[in-house]
Amino acid sequence: MRFENKVTIVTGGGSGIGKAAAIQLVAEGAKVVINGRDAGKLARAAQEIDATGKSVSIYAGDISDTGVANGLVAHAEETFGGLDILLNNAGIFTPKPFLDVTEAEYDQFQDTILKGKFFANQAAAKAMIKRGGGAIVQTGSMWAMQAIGATPSSAYSAAKAGVHQMTKNLALELAEHNIRINTIAPAIVETPVYQTFLTDEEINVALPQFASMHPLARNGLPGDVVSALLFMASDEAAWITGTILPVDGGVMAGRN
Repeated sequence: MRFENKVTIVTGGGSGIGKAAAIQLVAEGAKVVINGRDAGKLARAAQEIDATGKSVSIYAGDISDTGVANGLVAHAEETFGGLDILLNNAGIFTPKPFLDVTEAEYDQFQDTILKGKFFANQAAAKAMIKRGGGAIVQTGSMWAMQAIGATPSSAYSAAKAGVHQMTKNLALELAEHNIRINTIAPAIVETPVYQTFLTDEEINVALPQFASMHPLARNGLPGDVVSALLFMASDEAAWITGTILPVDGGVMAGRN
C-alpha cells in the first residue's frame, strides 16, 4: 500500500476534501491525525475514517493559532511516533464584493488560509527533518489564478495566491531536507463549504449553474481532488516539488 505506516496530518479533516483524504489514507495504510475547530465534528469524522480508532486520532483547534499548529504536530509525534506527510487543507470561503469586505473579514482569510498554512508547514517540516524527509501538499485555489465574477473573492484569492507562492519558496528551502511541497488548485468542488454562506435551496440552484463553467461539463467531487492530493503525497511524485497543479475540470485551459 502506498502509505503503509506513514504518519499524516490532515488539517480541515472533519468534512469535505479533508475527510475524504483521511478515509483513503487509512485505507492505504496510513496513520492519520485530523484537525479542525469543532471537536465533535472531528470525533464523528474519526468514526467514519476508522471505527477501531487504531489508525486515526483527532486534535481540535484553530489552525490560525500558531500554538495549535505546534501542538498538532507534537500530538502526531506522541501518538504515532513522528510525521511523514502534511495535507495542509484547512480553509474558509465566503464570496463578498471587494467594497464590502471589512478588516476583520480580511484578517480571517489571511490568518486561516495563509498564516495557518505557513506555520503548520513550519512545525511539520521540523518534525519531518527528524525522519529524514517528508511531503507537504497544500490546497490552493483556481481563484488565486483566475477571478470569477460570479463569486467575488478578492481577500480569499489574495490569501490563496500567497499559498501558491509559498509553495515555490519552500520547495527551494526544504529540498535539502528531502521535503517536497506541492499545491493543488481546485475549481468548483461540491463540498459542505457552500453551506456556510448559502441555503440548501440556493446550493441546489447555484451548483448546477457552475457546472457549465468547466470544459469537462461538471463540478468537481471531493474524490477528484483527493486523487491529486494523494498522488503528490506519495512516492509516485518523488521528483515533483514546487508545483501548482490545477484540478479544475479544464477551467484554466480556457473557455468554450
